[in-house]
Amino acid sequence: MSRPIDSFDLGGLRLAAGAGRRLELQVAGPVLSLGGERYEVAPDPLTVRIDVSRTTGEGYALRLAFTARLLGPCMRCLGAAQPTLEIEMREVDQPGGGEELESPYLRRGVLDVRSWVRDAVALSVPAQVLCRPQCAGLCATCGADLNLAGPAHEHPPGADGRWAALARLRLR
Repeated sequence: MSRPIDSFDLGGLRLAAGAGRRLELQVAGPVLSLGGERYEVAPDPLTVRIDVSRTTGEGYALRLAFTARLLGPCMRCLGAAQPTLEIEMREVDQPGGGEELESPYLRRGVLDVRSWVRDAVALSVPAQVLCRPQCAGLCATCGADLNLAGPAHEHPPGADGRWAALARLRLR
């Protein structure tokens, strides 16, 4: 297995206009912080596929594709979550083509693969990272994991203890 890389010199491919090449590269899996929690990406290193096409006028059209798992706590029950992310991103860099055609990952023919992979993962993270789609979360009263406690988990009816201080107030 090759060493993980951070960047790749596209100029070294010596592609003519209209030519293309497929690359398989090893990149270190990023670590993300979401809602104050740490999430890692597996496997580490990631194997990413990059399709490179040379455009006219010294530009490039790029496609990044890979599959990864996000490892960290479930946002409902705090158990281990490992959702799979299928990632595909595209970039175009055409010098002189305006801001929309300038890739932030390509400078002087060198592709910042690690930053592109990190941003691709961050943009692909689901709105809620869950251990399973039907995660029941934690009990609001006692904090028990409702996935383990089951549907029979309940508490006797009564006043909510969080409101006890208000019940002691005497208003006229």
